Amino acid sequence: MRWALVKVSLAVTAMVVIAFAVPLGLVIREMARDRAFSNAEREAAAIAPALSITTDRDQLERVVASTGSDAAMAVHIPSGDGRDALGMGRRRAADEDIAAVRRLGRASTSTVPGGSALLQPVALSTGEIAVVEVFVPESEVTNGVGTAWAVLAAVGAALILGSVAVADRLGVRMVRPAQRLVEGAQELGEGKLGARVPEEGPTELRLAAVAFNSMADQVVQLLANERELAADLSHRLRTPLTVLRLNAASLGDGPAAEQTRAAVEQLEREVDTIIRTARDAKPQTAAAGPGAGCDAAEVVRERMAFWSALAEDEGRKWRVAGADRPVRIPVARADLAAALDALLGNVFRHTPEGTAFAVDVHNGEDAVIVLVSDAGPGIPDPEAAMARGRGSGSDGSTGLGLDIVRRLAESTGGDVRIGSSVLGGTEVRVWIQLDGRERAPRRRGHRGAVRRRGPGRLIPTFNRPRSLP
Repeated sequence: MRWALVKVSLAVTAMVVIAFAVPLGLVIREMARDRAFSNAEREAAAIAPALSITTDRDQLERVVASTGSDAAMAVHIPSGDGRDALGMGRRRAADEDIAAVRRLGRASTSTVPGGSALLQPVALSTGEIAVVEVFVPESEVTNGVGTAWAVLAAVGAALILGSVAVADRLGVRMVRPAQRLVEGAQELGEGKLGARVPEEGPTELRLAAVAFNSMADQVVQLLANERELAADLSHRLRTPLTVLRLNAASLGDGPAAEQTRAAVEQLEREVDTIIRTARDAKPQTAAAGPGAGCDAAEVVRERMAFWSALAEDEGRKWRVAGADRPVRIPVARADLAAALDALLGNVFRHTPEGTAFAVDVHNGEDAVIVLVSDAGPGIPDPEAAMARGRGSGSDGSTGLGLDIVRRLAESTGGDVRIGSSVLGGTEVRVWIQLDGRERAPRRRGHRGAVRRRGPGRLIPTFNRPRSLP
């Protein structure tokens, strides 16, 4: 916008300057010419009284000398036969021009080498017509014209530069508030809820800034209300949790009782974490700096230790692979634990008792893949299962668990894929990018696992999708 205003102002001012400067320059040139010939007419008129009285050469020479222009003046006095009987000064005009002036009886100009000649007729006492010739050099005709044109050009350039400067300032006054509005929108989009825009500039931009600030305030208020609502709803769970904890304490000894008490304690911790997080007024940033994250192998071992007790009660066979050495990923420990619990909870919730499952961790150069597979009936519609708020349609699942896993993977530049596992059921592949770069998009409909080729390198292998029962 700024350069557009400058270009428009430059074009308009240049056209205005040309429209006025060119005619004015021509007028100045004509005025200089008229001035030069007016001076020549005055000089010719100065000796006209003397010619009307006498044609004596000596007297006429004194008159011409008194005018101070004897070098540029010539007098042509005719004889009875029409030829010049007396000629004074240097003759420059042609004979036919002089004869035409005598015949017509009015002043005329003719072009001569080096300039122009003014031919002025004067009536003598004898009734003859004498012609006074005054030479007007070209330098006198153009005297001052070059200087005047230079002044006009300088004034025109100054006007153009001034208009450009004014347009630039106006453009800055309009563009700067717009840039600040864009920066404020980008900051708000990045999660900086304190971003506001100064209310300055033209009226329209001031109104836009007011609307943006009002929108940002409403967003902050809505988030605060949402946190308060989450905290209040979570706080309401304390009472039934307390009753559940007391009932669990009265179950006595045994694996089932210990598992129940451990689950109640973990649920209480999770509720406390939700309340503290919701009450925190400061926005949390999802970006992890260098060195931040957790050990995926350790989290997998910890969560499998928890779920293994329930698996033994239900007669499920389970297996963990690739979690015997540290695997660092740029994901918070609590987020990875929540994602694993969501995937394993889906296995226990949507497969019959006795169904085997496995968790594999593959560590590559630029990504870590976590595979959770089972030997269950599979997922008929993986697309619907991945959609937030929609399940597969047959078991009442909401799909929120898979959405938690998807958000975790996409926060690192990875993704989540659902396919068929080697156990015969469902395989959920969680691709966690280590460097945070976005991976190239893949065609939908491809499912598969990964295999290793060489130490530390993951090679994706895609299998032809098959219908799941």
